[in-house]
Amino acid sequence: MKPSFHDEFDTPKSTFLSRPIALRLWASFFVILPIFVQAPWVRFEPISALCATFIILFVSFLLSRKEADKWFIVGSLLLGVSGSWLGGCLFWGWLSAYPILHIPVEAVALPLAMVGLGTKWKIGSSFYISSLFGTAITDLSIFLTGIMDQWKEVITADSDNAPLILQKTSENLIQLKSLSIIILAAFILWFISKEIFNAAIPNSKNEKALLVSSYVIQTTLIVDGIFIILAIIQPTFSGLV
Repeated sequence: MKPSFHDEFDTPKSTFLSRPIALRLWASFFVILPIFVQAPWVRFEPISALCATFIILFVSFLLSRKEADKWFIVGSLLLGVSGSWLGGCLFWGWLSAYPILHIPVEAVALPLAMVGLGTKWKIGSSFYISSLFGTAITDLSIFLTGIMDQWKEVITADSDNAPLILQKTSENLIQLKSLSIIILAAFILWFISKEIFNAAIPNSKNEKALLVSSYVIQTTLIVDGIFIILAIIQPTFSGLV
């Protein structure tokens, strides 16, 4: 009996794309991509940025068309990226002044991603869910440190007042309470990513999905750390403006 694609895909292969280093590179790339591409794009052209979701979906299914193709891994990742991209465009394009809606809007594809964990698209689902989790921890940290109080002010402020608000925000970050919260959040992300990584049993059916999940959370931790440092050193690079 010929093995199903699900079995073929879960069987370890000696292709570069199936190796941990390649998964780390792709997963990290797709976490960083929205920061440098989507963020400025959606700010100036939210409708065209939103439409790009369908292009990402098309490329995803195009790469996944041949079931045995080594590019299926990238196609699956792109499917997860499309969910994150959609949520990001909807929020930052039209609802950015309402931070309380950030996670609910970003979670627009969560039901589909949960279902996808039990299918051949588990890598993409894992990417999306892990990205959402990392964002949720970041938002919770923002809320607990009091930065969320300035979020709406920064978003709605003019170019002259925004830097002043950001300067005040950066000063709040170096308070003992804020630093303690940030360190705790960083430890939580690091610990969870480590546990997920350790759970990725070599040659198991869920190995790739778990590795991707771990890499996404690790990259989120690194990116958050960079932005926090920049927010303290140069507030206008905080990412809000």
